[in-house]
Amino acid sequence: MTAEILFGEMWKDYTSLNPSVLKVHEVFTKRGEAVINDHVAFRTYNDPRIGLKVYSQFFLNNGYIKKGEYHFKVKKLYAEHYEHSDPLKPKVFISELLTEQLSAPAQKIIGSLVEQMDFSIAKADDFCIRGRPWNVSYSDYQKLLEESEYAAWMSAFGFRVNHFTVLVNELKTFQNLTEVNAALKTAGFRLNTSGGEIKGSQAIGLEQSSTLAEPAQVRFSDGTFEVPACYYEFAHRFPVQGKLYTGFVEQSADKIFESTNVRS
Repeated sequence: MTAEILFGEMWKDYTSLNPSVLKVHEVFTKRGEAVINDHVAFRTYNDPRIGLKVYSQFFLNNGYIKKGEYHFKVKKLYAEHYEHSDPLKPKVFISELLTEQLSAPAQKIIGSLVEQMDFSIAKADDFCIRGRPWNVSYSDYQKLLEESEYAAWMSAFGFRVNHFTVLVNELKTFQNLTEVNAALKTAGFRLNTSGGEIKGSQAIGLEQSSTLAEPAQVRFSDGTFEVPACYYEFAHRFPVQGKLYTGFVEQSADKIFESTNVRS
């Protein structure tokens, strides 16, 4: 499988789980925009059989190079981002939950999920969109949610794209991220306001915003329940020391993660 084919399959999985993102996409295409994807993001647990090093292998084998690493102490996450030798190809951001930093009960739940897996799928080219390879109860989902939204999201959705990202730089009918956000709100979409609607700044090379994750009906072992699924992100990149900034900002990404938080 080529990277181009895999990205196409990612989009199919992403939009089938989150049909509302197609309506977000239409906000741009109805204005004649050709939407360019800045990056995709994935989540995983740091078990060595399914962790970041395993997740990234396909991309490393297909022209991607590690460009940055990030630490999120409060959320107990480690992440890396990868870029292709072709700058027109989307960047890839992969994070993993440092499960050993969770409580013993949470570690036990996660361990019981992972042990249900057929680990041969981790060697497949499309591992990153295989979905949830384990059974989980809504009760255990809620227990994980009390401690880590990230852990709970992974338990419910498994291996799939967490979000796609519109590269605002390539939009022709929007001057900046403020205009993008205004159009989205006018169209009825709710934005993540944690840390402000716009995270980051031109001075640090990156501004980001995102919709809030729309709920999806998820089948758990003890019933079907509605939980937040995925979201759409928007990134505006700026030159830093004469070169367009291509990395990520930990403080901003920390708030973007909260786009999938459960809200009352």
